[in-house]
Amino acid sequence: MSDTADQSTRASEHEPSGPAPAARESKAPEPGASEPDAVSDAVSEDEGRRRRWERRRRAARGARRVLARAGLQSTIRQRLALLDAADEVYDLDESVDMYGDGVVAALEEKVAGLLGKEAAAFFPTGTMAQQVALRCWAGRTGNPAVALHGRAHPEVHERAAFSQVSGLRPVRLTDEPRQPTAEEVRDCEEPFGALMLELPLRDAGHLLPSWEELTELVGAARERDAVVHFDGARLWESAVHFDRPLHEIAGLADSVYVSFYKSLDGFGGAVLAGPGTLVEEARTWRHRYGGTVFQQFPTALSALLGLERELPRLPSYVRHARVVAAALAGGFTAAGLPWSRVHPEVPHTNEFQVWLPYDADTVAEAALRTAEETGTLLFARAWNAPVPGLAVTEIDVRAPGLEWSAEDVRSAVADFVVRLREEAGRAKEQVGG
Repeated sequence: MSDTADQSTRASEHEPSGPAPAARESKAPEPGASEPDAVSDAVSEDEGRRRRWERRRRAARGARRVLARAGLQSTIRQRLALLDAADEVYDLDESVDMYGDGVVAALEEKVAGLLGKEAAAFFPTGTMAQQVALRCWAGRTGNPAVALHGRAHPEVHERAAFSQVSGLRPVRLTDEPRQPTAEEVRDCEEPFGALMLELPLRDAGHLLPSWEELTELVGAARERDAVVHFDGARLWESAVHFDRPLHEIAGLADSVYVSFYKSLDGFGGAVLAGPGTLVEEARTWRHRYGGTVFQQFPTALSALLGLERELPRLPSYVRHARVVAAALAGGFTAAGLPWSRVHPEVPHTNEFQVWLPYDADTVAEAALRTAEETGTLLFARAWNAPVPGLAVTEIDVRAPGLEWSAEDVRSAVADFVVRLREEAGRAKEQVGG
């Protein structure tokens, strides 16, 4: 039973984690297996995922030391307490919002200013925001084709929403675990109306291009008379890598989507920013998609709080993630593991991947045992199996992680490896038995 979990059984992840979508799909029945047996196996696997999810959530709540505390790990009471400080960012004596006015409009104006865009529109989800944006661009360019990476969010995590809902046609530039290149944009064999770049590319390890590569990518799209849209769900923490302010980064694109819960710890929601005429059209399509919600003040207030509190802290998280990554790599080497990889070696953001040469279930059990027995949660997210015998997870460094020294990380690795070897030994015995 893989530690991979679907969206209904997430622990500290907001979306399916790991770089291999194939590893997350339901397994087909074994040849010769009866249908009832296949159903029973599926139910058993789902139950195992649910139990591991619950253990990981309890471990996250009970741990004395963690690298990050995501909002999803909190109780409802804890999340509501976030709004106790809402009067710091908005006048709570104002009337509640109705269909996007009031505090929602204030949030839109603030984000448009931060990104240097003419206007912005709030959406309940990023999936809706991006579909609407690219649908609007398709109408303007006359071409529904969208050039994007094969591991981009719409291709991996949105159940073919582009084609099934919005009449868009994805054109994959590459499936390699890296950002696409300007040459791939120029050499694409078919015309496309929009180039969508995910910054950072989450499923490839939260990778970003260099500033020079990014400007060349955008320039290559312009050469083909295509518009450029940034999937900036995690754009907030990309400024350190680019060494540019947000408005300069966003200024390269015709439109940008940003999320409020992935980096800023808001309750949810997203914003699409761009030219005023595009945003007005997007509001119309938002209504048609069912995204013009009656009241959204709790989510909007949490987003404003995230912009006020978390956004200024993100650079420190990114810089410390580099300390954590180096300490992890050193810890695995010192522990004598046959192989390990921290990817990228120097993180581009405050999130990165860890790869280990073990079965995903074995690693997941060792990680949970370490947290339960030591009170230190080093690996808060699920472990996935891109191929048999290889496990990958994501590390997220936030405010609690700033308290970890490099030695703290190496010590936690040593505790984990002890249990990893124990679990690997048990697994070997079971196979041998």
